[in-house]
Amino acid sequence: MRRRTLLQSVAAGALTLFFTTRADSAPVEPTRPGAYPEDFNAFLKISADGRVGCFVGKAELGQGAMTVLAMLVAEELELDPAQVDMLLGDTDLCPWDLPTGGSLTMWQTAPVLRGAAAEARAVLLGMAAKTLGAPAADLALKDGAIWVKATPTRRTTFGELVKGRKMERHLGRVKPKPLSECTVIGRRVPRKDALAKITGAARYAGDLRLPGTLHACVLRPPAHGLVLANADTAAAERVPGVRIVRDGTLLAVLHPQPDTARKALALVKSTFEGTEPDVDDMRIYQYLVDKAAPGQRVVISRGDLAAGEKRATTVVEGEYRNAYESHATLEPHTSVAQWEEGRMTVWASTQAPFVFREAVAEALKLGQDKVRIIAQFVGGGFGGKLVAPGAVEAARIARQVPGVPIQVAWNREEDLFLDTYRPAAVVKIRSGLDAGRGAITFWDSIVAGVSQGEAEFLYDMQANRYQAPAVSNLHPLKIGAWRAPNAHTNAFARESQLDALAAKAGVDPVTLRRRLANDPRLLRLLDLAVTTFGWEPAPGPTGRGIGLACGAWRQGLVVAVAQVAVDKTTGKVQVARFLEAVDVGLVVNPDGARQQVEGAITMGIGQALSEEIRFKGGRILDKNFDTYLLPRFSAIPRIQVVLADSATMTTQGIGEPPVVPVAAALANAVFDATGARVTHVPFTPERVLEALKRVATK
Repeated sequence: MRRRTLLQSVAAGALTLFFTTRADSAPVEPTRPGAYPEDFNAFLKISADGRVGCFVGKAELGQGAMTVLAMLVAEELELDPAQVDMLLGDTDLCPWDLPTGGSLTMWQTAPVLRGAAAEARAVLLGMAAKTLGAPAADLALKDGAIWVKATPTRRTTFGELVKGRKMERHLGRVKPKPLSECTVIGRRVPRKDALAKITGAARYAGDLRLPGTLHACVLRPPAHGLVLANADTAAAERVPGVRIVRDGTLLAVLHPQPDTARKALALVKSTFEGTEPDVDDMRIYQYLVDKAAPGQRVVISRGDLAAGEKRATTVVEGEYRNAYESHATLEPHTSVAQWEEGRMTVWASTQAPFVFREAVAEALKLGQDKVRIIAQFVGGGFGGKLVAPGAVEAARIARQVPGVPIQVAWNREEDLFLDTYRPAAVVKIRSGLDAGRGAITFWDSIVAGVSQGEAEFLYDMQANRYQAPAVSNLHPLKIGAWRAPNAHTNAFARESQLDALAAKAGVDPVTLRRRLANDPRLLRLLDLAVTTFGWEPAPGPTGRGIGLACGAWRQGLVVAVAQVAVDKTTGKVQVARFLEAVDVGLVVNPDGARQQVEGAITMGIGQALSEEIRFKGGRILDKNFDTYLLPRFSAIPRIQVVLADSATMTTQGIGEPPVVPVAAALANAVFDATGARVTHVPFTPERVLEALKRVATK
């Protein structure tokens, strides 16, 4: 159904707005080809009954995008958010947008959408002023009605004003309402996706059963680095109802029943060729260091390191590691594709509908106008669904079976095997404090595996240097964005190193950070976190098992405080309590924000304590959640979220910052409990026991 047909089916009239300039609230310059439309009609349609249709190119990943965006529109148009109907992630019906990741929904899309709603409000008031014969300043509006304040019976409605006419009025720049006049922002609002999800009515890509759908199971190599050489499909083709599709090295078995397709795939006799990488999960760290070494470059350098080291009375050297980790979304990659009348339509589990459109168009050598992506509810993304391999597979297969819907749903083994992992990394830091134990005289950091993104923080340093590799194809496995890319790796190293400096200097970790912090926001967050937790810091280790870490993602700041218990016999770390104080500017939906932080902490606990991709050569050894260990309910502590009050109208988004300091806070808590410094994420029981042994032998 095209946009025009859809709108006609749900509304007797529509409001069409045209703009010559962007609103003050939307100074967005997209970072890649493409642009938000200046015709804000692309975002908003108002029906005859006053309901507002809102079209945005983002996806609902469970993060609450459709709720918070509806709140912003409702704020400007004086509506209940329930009166705003959201349509997300359809590349035919929604305007171009950046992917749903990196907190871009609130950082970039939200100001544009709010600017559109503010302009719509001004246009409607102008129309009503003419209709009612009163100045716009004398009018009030609420719930789709506009009336004269002094004579409430003189009134009209959004629908009566529109009457299906095309409006071509230009108002220039219209500012959104000031925060003091906002009534929706900051309010508890029911999630728009909640009822559908708790009743099972929500449709994910795996739920789609279009008439005549064939399920495609794709032949996979046993290891990365290998490609299909030969395949004997005779036995599979003898299974009733089976069809075989081959496109280059892509071979798929099709059947109306997914189980039958999977069983028939097992009958295919195949050989593969190529070379697996000669490395495994034990040797990967030295592999990265060695391969990165020739291409290391200085990213940042300030001050005289040699002079800074001479001034230092406390010096600490540390090496910090993290393993490859999967996105491990509960919903694996799933897409349904159909080639019909010269166009490819793909219903996809995606964070990036317009990126998927580009990928499918490129794979099929089609113009982008010949590809439509329709985002469904997404069962977790975390950066893993910014790429479109499953959607491209479905489209390539569907192209060879015209008119037939093709579903490609990866199983758990495929999802773990084909993931774009969080990069493994090694960070080495050498740093020192002065005699007063209040200044970092030098900080020398070198990383292999990730960039130095977010490595710098709001601490005063007299001299520092950051080095990162400029080496292509550094990793033997595919890597990708994993919630706040680079930041958690660098924060783990930085905050652990800072904690080690404090301990060696006999300073408590909070006092040291207060001395070093050069941002009032960070100082406020430190006080808020420590006070709310009820913690009286002391130089560690104290045996109490409390650790602190700070983190940032763009302009969002987080201070985390964790309390753990460590079983010194087994090495098991049990998190008892976890608090985060968060400052991301304006918080539109406090309930949604708390949910985001709670989810990030839960994910960070898994990242820190148990999640690790084990591999040998190109073979992924973890095939399901029996060995790739997500945190169970028993691993989740009491979680507290404190949202800092902010008078700003700017919001940075809250999907990324809260995950950044989790591992560091937990590592510092383990040190406070035991005196053992764990420096390898995840800190499994075996690694904790190794750290305890190092303490015992000192």
